[in-house]
Amino acid sequence: MSNVMPPFVIFILGALVIPFLNERVRSVYVVALPVVGFINLLLIPVDTLMTVNFLDYQLTLVRIDRLSLAFGYIFHIAAFVTAIYILHVRKNLEYVAGFIYSGAALGAIFAGDLFTFFVFWETLTVGSVMLIWARCTKRSSSAGFRYLMIHVTGGLSLLAGIVMMVNETGSIAFGNIGLTGLSSWLIFFGFGVNCAWPFLHTWLTDAYPEATIGGTVFLSAFTTKTAVYALARAYPGTELLIWIGVVMAAFPIFFAVIENDLRRVLAYSLVNQVGFMVVGIGIGTELAINGAVAHAFNDILFKGLLFMSMGAVMYRTGKINATDLGGLYKSMPWTAGFCIVGAASISAFPLFSGFVSKSMVMSAAGEGHMVGVWLVLLFASAGVFHHAGIKIPFFAFFGHDAGHRVKEAPKHMLIAMGITAFLCIFNGTFYKPLYAVLPYPALYEPYTLSHVVTQTELLFYSALAFTLLLLSGIYPAEIRAVNIDFDWFYRKPLNAFVNGVALCLNGFNRTMDRLLVRELTGAVNEVATNAMAIVAWAIMSPFVKKGVPLGPGQGSLKTRVDLAFATGTSPVGLFAACAGLFIVMLFVFI
Repeated sequence: MSNVMPPFVIFILGALVIPFLNERVRSVYVVALPVVGFINLLLIPVDTLMTVNFLDYQLTLVRIDRLSLAFGYIFHIAAFVTAIYILHVRKNLEYVAGFIYSGAALGAIFAGDLFTFFVFWETLTVGSVMLIWARCTKRSSSAGFRYLMIHVTGGLSLLAGIVMMVNETGSIAFGNIGLTGLSSWLIFFGFGVNCAWPFLHTWLTDAYPEATIGGTVFLSAFTTKTAVYALARAYPGTELLIWIGVVMAAFPIFFAVIENDLRRVLAYSLVNQVGFMVVGIGIGTELAINGAVAHAFNDILFKGLLFMSMGAVMYRTGKINATDLGGLYKSMPWTAGFCIVGAASISAFPLFSGFVSKSMVMSAAGEGHMVGVWLVLLFASAGVFHHAGIKIPFFAFFGHDAGHRVKEAPKHMLIAMGITAFLCIFNGTFYKPLYAVLPYPALYEPYTLSHVVTQTELLFYSALAFTLLLLSGIYPAEIRAVNIDFDWFYRKPLNAFVNGVALCLNGFNRTMDRLLVRELTGAVNEVATNAMAIVAWAIMSPFVKKGVPLGPGQGSLKTRVDLAFATGTSPVGLFAACAGLFIVMLFVFI
């Protein structure tokens, strides 16, 4: 134990070293870092606690149990393959942000108290938004700010709930919370923001496609899965999660089918798959929780593989819209093959990873006699085959030939995709090692005759429906368009509100500037500059009106007084009179 350290330390401190390395050393270093972290994790026994005292509390920086360990394994694997995938990147920012981000995710899942969890939860936001901004485009900048605003809102809700709960219970332990009061609801909502619940999901579909090519691969692995872990830890068996998950699994299908940006299609698909996990947590049985964790494990792999394949296409062609792609299997056969493996895995083909995990959640729903839930999940399974299993590889690599004649993806990208594709097939074929790391003993058998036949029939009829719809011209055509999601309902009004407030406040500011700064100040300045002349004229004007002669000189009395003060040629007596009057005024008023 003395030779091991908290898993997040290796990633976060390791990230800070990256800017001081040259490019060649850095390439070896970023690949070795997750390997060292993984070995360190293997050396930490289950049920280990690492604590420190802080003020009046004992913080549990590391709590290793079977639930956190499963996420810890896959987070290390995801960081490893992503580090290989982005070796072409020259900027240090993406590496530093990626490792801080993944380190924060490790810190959150291994945190044993709410304060430690919150610190890493917010660090997760910082790392992820840097990956979005690293693309350095106007769209990524705007999407990053929207992402930050939504996650800060969720973080504030989480913090408020934690403070209230600690005040109520006196405990900072992070365990089963349940919906018991306002504090628990605030924490629940905070988790829901990062989990991309319906109506809160737009940050994901808005920001992920705008991140860098490698940044999107990082993002697909950590934020939503950390939220899934948090829900599994704090709210297992919460019935409300079943219905939230059902909606998550169903509604993104419609957006994904009509979306033109293939990375945005995968973002909707990500929400769809997380819906299965949320349903499993809501059901709360051992089979359901195992299914949620196993599907999170597999989803990180096959969704990462799909994002990597689309990233490789984008890297070579500069295009990502379905309308601009097609025929790339001729130029990028390996990438096309890896993409098909990812598509088969997410569609739950037998012998691919999704087959052995998604069915656990559906079986748990069946065991609970939740017929409606089971039917919606079945519909969602058919839908994901349409938009991710067929649409992604078909429009990118087959379909109409867009004429792109490019090189195959770089070797390091192919290696990363190859490793991930291997794991997708391995988990789907030899599923026992995966089941062995799940939170509860896994007695589930995925390869029964009825399951294989049922799933094969479902996929066959889905493919048939896609083909018939495409041939008949009914399938939604890929067009250059902006699809309106729920964020339209607050982005447009908020934008109008901001413009209205800016118009009112800027108008008021301009009016006050004219009246107070320019006109009033100018008038005061003029009066102050000519004060002596004005006073002299005020004193002398009554005498002029009585017919007192002006004496030698030209012009009216006022003109002659103004000229005298302007040129400094006033009679000594007049100056003395004005000075005396000034002293009298001071005596009277002060």
